[in-house]
Amino acid sequence: MSEEETQELSDLLRRRRSKLEHLRDLGVDPYPLRSECTHTTAEALEMLDRWREKDQEGGPPEIVKLCGRIMSVRVMGKASFAHIADGTGRMQIYLRLAEDGVDAHSYDLFRRDLDIGDIIQAEGTLFSTRTGEPSLKVTRLTLLAKSLRPLPGKWHGLKDVETRYRQRYLDLIVNDEARQIFITRSRIIAALRRFMDERGFIEVETPVLQPVYGGAMARPFTTYYHALDQEVFLRIADELYLKRLIVGGLDRVYEICKDFRNEGVSSHHNPEFTQLEVYQAYADYHDMMTLAEDAFFHVVREVLGTAQISYQGNAIDLTPPWRRLPMREAILEETGIDIEKAPTLDLLLQLVEKEGLEVDPQPTRGALVDEIFGEYIEPKMIQPTFIVDFPLEISPFAKKKPDKPHLVERFELFIGGLELGNAFSELNDPLDQRERFLAQREQREAGDEEAHPMDEDYIRALEYGMPPTGGMGWGIDRMVMLLTDQASIREVILFPHLRTKELDA
Repeated sequence: MSEEETQELSDLLRRRRSKLEHLRDLGVDPYPLRSECTHTTAEALEMLDRWREKDQEGGPPEIVKLCGRIMSVRVMGKASFAHIADGTGRMQIYLRLAEDGVDAHSYDLFRRDLDIGDIIQAEGTLFSTRTGEPSLKVTRLTLLAKSLRPLPGKWHGLKDVETRYRQRYLDLIVNDEARQIFITRSRIIAALRRFMDERGFIEVETPVLQPVYGGAMARPFTTYYHALDQEVFLRIADELYLKRLIVGGLDRVYEICKDFRNEGVSSHHNPEFTQLEVYQAYADYHDMMTLAEDAFFHVVREVLGTAQISYQGNAIDLTPPWRRLPMREAILEETGIDIEKAPTLDLLLQLVEKEGLEVDPQPTRGALVDEIFGEYIEPKMIQPTFIVDFPLEISPFAKKKPDKPHLVERFELFIGGLELGNAFSELNDPLDQRERFLAQREQREAGDEEAHPMDEDYIRALEYGMPPTGGMGWGIDRMVMLLTDQASIREVILFPHLRTKELDA
């Protein structure tokens, strides 16, 4: 902010505080204890529409009390117009100094002491202007909250991206699109929850603070539990606790929750994110594919009314069935590398060099396969596609394929170039699971910070017997990105993480 802009803001703040004090001198409480709203804006508009359908003159005689924030003001001598907004929409209000309008005190209050951004209660009757705009003829005005800071200008709005993220409350006030994104997000989660409930899954809650983190390949956030004198971790996934519940006889469970991964921030990653995890006994990864297709199809039709969407300029059809593509074939089609012909890390590196691919160094062959896929194939997965059959080294909780034990029954779901889901035929052999944990320990000792730690209690749970199980997790934030056509995850998280910054005046 320039010195001139800073001075202008300081002057505005000073004027608004002066108005606040003037209101108090007049005996007006600028922050009264209660309001008396009788209708939302949407309800008032619906009432007026019903009156119009009856071809009756004027408007309904019923007195309504609308509450909202002043978004615009037009003063015209003894008559003035304004628009107020609540969480359901906007309505024009009309104030006229007259016997059948507002009194002189209320009109002077409106003209002299109220500002755009103030929250008011307007009482009166509904009518339509000559141009057909729904309006409220005000007979009484009450201030509910004085705004001490000006809203962004009408024409320039709030366009600075960082300010929008840091001051999401302001973004929601002035940007209708931002507000609609988060309304849609709520509807998506509600529809997803109904889908799971209707299919016999029960919603559960598992610990956020865990003595041993697990269920994914990620670095955790670490904290300290003083009462127990113990280091604990914010969960990186719900998986191992949900599978403990499968062992306990809860055959269909899910959780919609916050997970935390101590990793970088990007357009597709936020260290705190929302995820659905679901586990079903007596199922496998084929069943999880069907569940994913049906869930997405159900949600998109309920929320958007169609299975055909547009994401970042790409037309996408979410109608099942979706494509199933082995990872080997996907990499071979795009890069010319047949990963089956490179069973070791060194051999795969030779093929990568031969094809001239640019990828970051990785500690294992499986991790390098995943890096190649992420770099060269993932962004091109536009139509819904299940990439199936992953390397064993990067899948410590998935069952091996009987005919190809170096691969596992695992899929990742891609739509619009976004990775949206990850699922397994869950490993339920406790001896095999212990060997996988030990292999992960070796990777950790070799410097892989995301390798999975040993979890003895989880192995003990498997030793009691876990039925064949299909499990799946997908990112709610990315699902919302897809269904609201947003390129950045920060647009669909109300308060995304940003580096701490000293507040301006």
